[in-house]
Amino acid sequence: MATISVRSNIKELSRGLHGLAREQIPFATALMLTDLASKVAKGETQGMESTFDRPTPFTLKGMGVKAAKKSDLTASVFVKDAQARYLEPYLKPGGGVQVLGKNRVILMPIDVARNQYGNIPRGQLRQLKGRSDIFIGSVKTKSGEIYGVWQRPTRPDVGRHGRKGRAVNTSGHLQLLVRFTAPAQVGHNLGYEGRAQKVIDDQAAKSWDAAITKALATAR
Repeated sequence: MATISVRSNIKELSRGLHGLAREQIPFATALMLTDLASKVAKGETQGMESTFDRPTPFTLKGMGVKAAKKSDLTASVFVKDAQARYLEPYLKPGGGVQVLGKNRVILMPIDVARNQYGNIPRGQLRQLKGRSDIFIGSVKTKSGEIYGVWQRPTRPDVGRHGRKGRAVNTSGHLQLLVRFTAPAQVGHNLGYEGRAQKVIDDQAAKSWDAAITKALATAR
């Protein structure tokens, strides 16, 4: 968790305000903090897009914002619970180990159809398990023992597609479709603190101008 204060920014920006404008400072401050928090959340989402390879919409919807109030001049940017667990290694300063979620291993597509995000489509692994030419297990190879989803070779005369148009393996040897690997150490960090500070430094004055203008326009 990182805390960034804009107290000095507000003190400087509100200097010279009098009368009604000064009375509206708490409301304007709440508006400013909420606007900055939204911009920070957007910036962190863009950071995930540049850090990860084709992140899913689920991942990109992971940022949440808690608005500030006149009675609580604190706005929060947080990662939602559903995404927080597996994003945690990318948020720690020293990194961490990949989180598996419901799987016991990391599924690495090798020679199998992928969706637009580079992942195995939902339900495809279950479909593969039900095929007679597919098995899951360990196979000794020249590079070591590999655990994954393997496809047995099919007679060359069968053609490229077997029953129901399913792709078959006519290579004459076992073909690795999906490799199962252990969780790996995360090699990169989202750098969220530095990104958040830059957004605030760049946008504080602009957010304050919009906030004080709105606060005065709605004053009673």
